Amino acid sequence: MPLDTTILLVEDEPAILDLLEFTLAPKGYRILRAMDVGAALDAVREVLPDLLIIDWMLPGESGVQLSRALRADARTRSLPIIMLTARAEESDKIAGLDAGADDYITKPFSPRELVARVNALLRRRAPEHADEPIVYGPLTVDPSRHEARAHGKALEMGATEFKLLRFLAAHPERVFSRSQLLDQVWGDHAFIEERTVDVHILRLRKALAAQDAEGLVQTVRGAGYRLSRASVDN
Repeated sequence: MPLDTTILLVEDEPAILDLLEFTLAPKGYRILRAMDVGAALDAVREVLPDLLIIDWMLPGESGVQLSRALRADARTRSLPIIMLTARAEESDKIAGLDAGADDYITKPFSPRELVARVNALLRRRAPEHADEPIVYGPLTVDPSRHEARAHGKALEMGATEFKLLRFLAAHPERVFSRSQLLDQVWGDHAFIEERTVDVHILRLRKALAAQDAEGLVQTVRGAGYRLSRASVDN
């Protein structure tokens, strides 16, 4: 089950909105709903979703305009977007993709195909929200079982440390600042001091140390933290 993964549905037809939620909610996704561009932007300002499914034809401004607006904002620029529409012409698909959509599904749609497209897009654009186990060196993080192992042995840690490890394991070798980790792990509306990240990093290292893997989570001086097997001065 995808943990802490939020999908915003933007659709003005209640029956289709219900069908989308009925299809995705049982897969473990948290669902938010909006029926027009204004409501969608309000929802995004309140909680940053992990993926959006946007209908092309909306009352007032279109889904294409919403997609362009999201791509123009630094806060929402990288959000995965699937465009949902009855328009099936190649020119329409190109227009949707040019507006910033990552994928395009035509109505009527197959629920199984929709779930597959959502999962594929999350794997590609936001791998920390994928359901498959993440393997890096001696480390295995299994989101569906909420389980992490090092050298084949279970790691004991709290929910926040698990989310932190899951995110770092999905982006190995990349350095993230405290503020970036707060945005990605706690959420961009979390009012938490950046030093709180240090506390959870220490707890995560303690859990890893129990299985001789504390060196995987590294401090990069003046920059932040990373998950790496390379040697570094901590």
